[in-house]
Parts: sequence; structure tokens; C-alpha cells
Amino acid sequence: VYEGERNDLKQRHGKGKNTFPNGDVYEGSYENGHRNGHGVYKWKSGVRYSGMYKDDLRNGHGRFVYPDGSKYEGNFEQGKRSGVGVYLYPNGDAYQGEWLNDMKHGNGTYVYKSGSKKTGNWTEGVLSGQGQIIHADHKVVGNWTSSDRMAAPAKIVFPSGYAQDVSDAYFPAAEVPAQ
Repeated sequence: VYEGERNDLKQRHGKGKNTFPNGDVYEGSYENGHRNGHGVYKWKSGVRYSGMYKDDLRNGHGRFVYPDGSKYEGNFEQGKRSGVGVYLYPNGDAYQGEWLNDMKHGNGTYVYKSGSKKTGNWTEGVLSGQGQIIHADHKVVGNWTSSDRMAAPAKIVFPSGYAQDVSDAYFPAAEVPAQ
């Protein structure tokens, strides 16, 4: 059910509110029958998006809030997270960085609730290449083999400037604990 402005062709145009048969609700701007401009979409499930649309797809800056408490704020292209954005997880962790097609992709930092961080370059959601694991009392610099592990050799660097090279094939200190 649509309530709102229409153009001469009777298309949704201007401000309006649409309640879908499944219970979802969109309220915002329309242009020639399509969601365009700022709008708020509320899913029956409790998910809520507030932000920009282009041709019925999320496009530009927007914010998602999920029923589990997680949130995303950042850029969208063609309906997917793309560009720079911040995702807050329900457990208190956060990712801030680049996205492409709804996946972490490009430079970013994952911050654990504890304050520890892992930085580097993500490729289709997986860390790879050079990066760091940063703790309050030291950091580990090396190359990611997965999103949770660095390869040896790696280097542990302490705030005093002292650095220790580590070349063990298995280096537990370079592994990011699951939290």
C-alpha cells in the first residue's frame, strides 16, 4: 500500500510511504516510480536501513542497524557495502576500512573489544600480505597467511623500541585468539 506524492504519469514521485505485503515498510523519496534520494527501510524482522538510494538500490552513505545489536555505517554501491565503512559487531569488536561487494576488501583495521587490533589488506574478506597485530604491550609485524594467523618470519616490536625477530614455523604469539 502506497501513500504519497505521484507525478503526472501516476508513478511514485516525491515523498511517500510504502507498506509491502510482507510487512516491510519504506518511507522516503521516490523519483519516477523508484526509490531515489534519502529513505528509511524497515524490515519486518527488525533490520533497519537509513540512507541514500538510487534506482531502488542502496547507493551512497547509509546506516544499517540489526536486531542482534550489530551496525554498519558507510558507503554503498549497487545495494552492497562498498567503499569505506565501519561495522560494529554485537560482541563489541569493530572493523573500520574498505569494502567491496559486502566483503572486507582493501585496507582496514579490526579492533577487538579488548583493544587489540589487526591491520592489513583484505581480499574478499580474508587478510593477506603485510600487516600488524597490535597489543597494548607489543606489536607483531609480518605477513598474514589467513585472517587469524601470520607467517614466520615475523617481528615483535616493543614500546621501548626493542625488536625481536621470530622465525619459528609455528609462532603462537602471532596468532590472533578467537574472541
